[in-house]
Amino acid sequence: MGVALKDARNSVTSWCRRHTIGGDGTVAAARRGQRPGEPGTLSREQELELIDAIRGKHPDAFRLDDELWSRQSLADFARDQLGLPVDADELGTYLDSWGVGPREPRERACGLCAPVVERWVRSAYPAIERAAQDHGAEVHWLGRVRLQGTLPAAEAISAISAQGRIRFMITTPTVDPPLPRDFVLRLSGPAGAGLHLIIDGSWPKGEWPRRLPRHIELHPLPSCGRRL
Repeated sequence: MGVALKDARNSVTSWCRRHTIGGDGTVAAARRGQRPGEPGTLSREQELELIDAIRGKHPDAFRLDDELWSRQSLADFARDQLGLPVDADELGTYLDSWGVGPREPRERACGLCAPVVERWVRSAYPAIERAAQDHGAEVHWLGRVRLQGTLPAAEAISAISAQGRIRFMITTPTVDPPLPRDFVLRLSGPAGAGLHLIIDGSWPKGEWPRRLPRHIELHPLPSCGRRL
């Protein structure tokens, strides 16, 4: 009975982690496609070309003045490097469809964890917000999603600020990849901005980066893979 209970718990944890990174590991890339007579939208082929072009690369590799991808730097890259007719506002629609856009805390949890996350937001999050304000730091929510229809598979790691600013990178996933230390440091920027990072269930604590600068603090969002 003990083994069966352990197996059941492992199954629930595995399902919850897949849900957190995009509903059984997949989030559709933008489905809009190009409609006749509608300017500034991408065909499916152009969208996949854009995803593949930035996979594993940061904006500074293309002499863009940004540590991580944002709507604006992605629009600049798409226009100047690929000749794609899309602006920053239109790219926001694609980022939302990839699962990179802003989400409510309960949307970052599976159905089993959502009530616990809602209690955590009421009880624990205000203290994190106050600490960030006291230190002149920013609060960001970190997570990842798997993009559908990409070959090889692609994953988006994103950070959404409390004000809704989106920063992200596209990677080729491996089995249970850790949260990239480089992503966290780039989010802080060359000036070393203070950060309070809320990390969803995509990564257990054992996969968090270690020996980070003191101005970066990591906080776990409750999930089935952690003690609730």
